[in-house]
Amino acid sequence: MSGMNLSGLPEQLAREGHRRLLVLSGDDTWTQQQALLLKESYPGDWLWVGDNAPQLPSCSPQALNQLLGREFLHAIFDARQGFDVSAFAAVGGTLRAGSLLVLLTPALALWPEKSDQDSLRWSDRPEPIPTPRFIEHFCRHISRDPQVLLWQQGAPCPPMPTHSAPDWHPASGEPQREQAAILAYLTTLPEGVAAVTAARGRGKSALAGMLLRRIAGHAIVTAPARAATEVIARFGGDRYHFMAPDALLASDVRADWLIVDEAAAIPGPLLAQLVTRFPRVLLTTTVQGYEGTGRGFLLKFCARFAGLRYFTLSEPVRWAAGCPLERIIAEVLLFDDAPEESLSQGEIVCTPLEQEAWSRDPELPAAVYKLLCAAHYRTSPLDLRRMMDAPGQHFAVARTGEDVCGALWLVEEGGLSPALSQAVWAGYRRPRGNLVAQSLAAHGGSPQAATLTARRVTRIAVHPARQREGIGQALIATARQQMNIDYLSVSFGYTGELWRFWQRCGFILVRIGSHREASSGCYTAMAMLPLSAAGQDLCQREHQRLCRDASVIERWNGEKIPVVPTGEATLNDDDWLDLAGFAFAHRPLSAAMPSLTRLLQATDLPLSGLRGKIEQGLDDSALSRALALSGRKAVLSHLRTEAGQALVQLDSERCQTLRHTVLQWQFFQ
Repeated sequence: MSGMNLSGLPEQLAREGHRRLLVLSGDDTWTQQQALLLKESYPGDWLWVGDNAPQLPSCSPQALNQLLGREFLHAIFDARQGFDVSAFAAVGGTLRAGSLLVLLTPALALWPEKSDQDSLRWSDRPEPIPTPRFIEHFCRHISRDPQVLLWQQGAPCPPMPTHSAPDWHPASGEPQREQAAILAYLTTLPEGVAAVTAARGRGKSALAGMLLRRIAGHAIVTAPARAATEVIARFGGDRYHFMAPDALLASDVRADWLIVDEAAAIPGPLLAQLVTRFPRVLLTTTVQGYEGTGRGFLLKFCARFAGLRYFTLSEPVRWAAGCPLERIIAEVLLFDDAPEESLSQGEIVCTPLEQEAWSRDPELPAAVYKLLCAAHYRTSPLDLRRMMDAPGQHFAVARTGEDVCGALWLVEEGGLSPALSQAVWAGYRRPRGNLVAQSLAAHGGSPQAATLTARRVTRIAVHPARQREGIGQALIATARQQMNIDYLSVSFGYTGELWRFWQRCGFILVRIGSHREASSGCYTAMAMLPLSAAGQDLCQREHQRLCRDASVIERWNGEKIPVVPTGEATLNDDDWLDLAGFAFAHRPLSAAMPSLTRLLQATDLPLSGLRGKIEQGLDDSALSRALALSGRKAVLSHLRTEAGQALVQLDSERCQTLRHTVLQWQFFQ
């Protein structure tokens, strides 16, 4: 097959219980030809992962999560236009022992400078960008690994690997040694919560299915997606009963056991409610990988359960230990996120760290990434790509000697043109990125808020062995000194403890959201640390606005806001502009709610829609019935019309002037 001779390789891999990566690097025609020839030469249920797959079975990288829980013998992964590394890792998790994962890439010499379509998902840029640091990192690893088969167009086919491993005996379906020990404990559990974590392929789902067969009572299985529980169903047989998490919460179903597969992927508040409903609970989750890290899940979520029993599975079941494919994926994507148990206790030194360090001294940013992974269980390979190659990323690191004990990740925001910032304020535009800067414009009082320059804290972490020593504050202080910008910002799920930390760092609270975050169950809070006179003015203005609106927001979301409410009930200039943006542009209802509350106090018009929404607290469905309207859009349009009617009644001339102003803001360059 055009020089490729892998005779006997699949048989060797099956005998050893291993899987292997084969990279085909060259132009589109050559790589595709070789992949198709390879597919014809070796039997198996080949899965092609790519947007324009020439053969079935196939799926796009983004649709791969629909296949989780299934297994394939071989796979072809097309990375020639863009490299979705999360999907790449996920494909590795679907392959059985004896498999080849064939990766199609551009010519290695050209690849670093080629625009990557996948960057549109994580770079906050409107056009694809080259991703040289990650690609060079990837190429460095595959070139050095003797177990990776790398065939480049124009070069001879790589020789068959000579390394051989002992024969592997696949699992019989009976519990392995580690599984048996955990089952012995769980089957005698009087009540409580147990968690089992492991890397992929260790038999977590099989263990959950085995437990179903062994318990005396009734059990419910839940997971982010039913398709991912196929292995549990296979081992559990007729004892398997699945319910989706939200359906389970809405029901009054009771059982002796709740088994939650991939628990870290379920929103924390929902999971917490479910756990309290059942006397015995088993949580399983992947400790690292493309869904985020389960280690952080243990730290953040499981820590709330007194007496939680924690188990881990270390020996692979679906393939043999030392699998070359598992190893190269883990090395490339830095999946080993276990922090060092102890650190030296010397003096802490905080220094800036820029992206160029990935090329100059890769071990240091890799240690930073691993620390961030261990602390934030939503961290994924997407974040690794962003950290390496996205524009506007900055870092600071705290070290004692050679040990990394703290890390800070900041992203540039703001600097929008005045016209675009006004369009954001009016709800006409939502450009990519700029989380806090846009929110200050879209929900705050200043149409020019997004013109200021800022850096947002996107991650901060301190090693567990060195916490409560002021290292986080020291990292923020280091960041403050390095920049000629208007302010630092942070967005976080509000808790009293978190807010006290940001307060100690010098931040001032400027916004509390109106909806709870799905991941944390907390309201989004935003805070600023001004660094310039313009930043100080904006911060003061937004904080005063929050103080003025606090009583309305508290009534709306039930969360006590840690500011001193001013309680002003009369309409001011900010309110008039806010109301004009709501009535005549696309300003969101949540942003205008305090101003609308004050508007209702200032007018005697019936305004049945607004009064029903704000004074009676009717939801959209009740409101649509009361107003004889169909759907949320019709209700919102009605509320905007009512707001406009009230403004005309109060001051027709002022209303028309403001209407003209905000309508002009949709015409921006």
